[in-house]
Amino acid sequence: MTVPTLDIRDLRLGFKTYEAYIEVLHGISLSIAPGERVALVGESGSGKSVTARIVLGLLQLLRSARISGSVVFEGRDLDRLSARERRRLRGTRMTMVFQDPTSSLNPVYRIGTQFHEVLKRADPAMNERAARERAAQMLLEVSIDDPDRVFESYPFQLSGGMNQRVMIAMALANEPALLIADEPGTALDVTVQAQTLKLMRELVEHHHTSVLFISHNLGVVREFADRVYVIYKGRIVEQGPCASVFERPGHAYTRALMAAVPRITGGGLPDIGDEPRDFSQPLVVHESRGGHA
Repeated sequence: MTVPTLDIRDLRLGFKTYEAYIEVLHGISLSIAPGERVALVGESGSGKSVTARIVLGLLQLLRSARISGSVVFEGRDLDRLSARERRRLRGTRMTMVFQDPTSSLNPVYRIGTQFHEVLKRADPAMNERAARERAAQMLLEVSIDDPDRVFESYPFQLSGGMNQRVMIAMALANEPALLIADEPGTALDVTVQAQTLKLMRELVEHHHTSVLFISHNLGVVREFADRVYVIYKGRIVEQGPCASVFERPGHAYTRALMAAVPRITGGGLPDIGDEPRDFSQPLVVHESRGGHA
């Protein structure tokens, strides 16, 4: 039986405030097989990005955060690893592409310097020449034909689309098992976004990389992902193969998301129904035909 690249079980997150303990994730469970592209979709504030940051270990140091459940990566329970071991995984076996590439890259260092630092995470002994050759190879893979110019450039000297390609090249340079893409096309115009996502899809297939794709753009998700999880107010409410979920959505929230997609024909958008819900009551989770937990 194939071991999942990522297996999240009953993940819960809460924050201790002066007044009370507030839980914001309520038993998230999802899995990603090797080479599989899985999307996590939902409106802003539903818990998508914070789930990704828990996987990367970026919330463990917050004293106010309370995290429970299990996150197993390539058969290893991440909660049992030391802080040093988790740092080794970040940037090597698991990487992330953020929403805004320009602000994610360091504006005071040239691209070449930043690329070298990424490669040294996997091979501390790598010299500058070897790093430059590997970086040039990756930049060519993301259709950057003049890597030498890009190496000597600062992020603010490049366009948003170029910076996003650099980020994707950095994220895949160390052959990670898992790539987390958090709204990777949000900061780009529609044409560049489509080109970037097509390029990313081709690269992850070539490198056989598993992907957790976080988005609220249902059109992009339908084109990119194999399976989809729908998250609403910190809970998974539906999951399954993309085709099944999009053609036969079972949960009312999923149906409302589908209906809220703007159409050329115009018309008003439906009310998703964001009334506060009593979280003490059980929530029915819908699994579309062909899906699995």
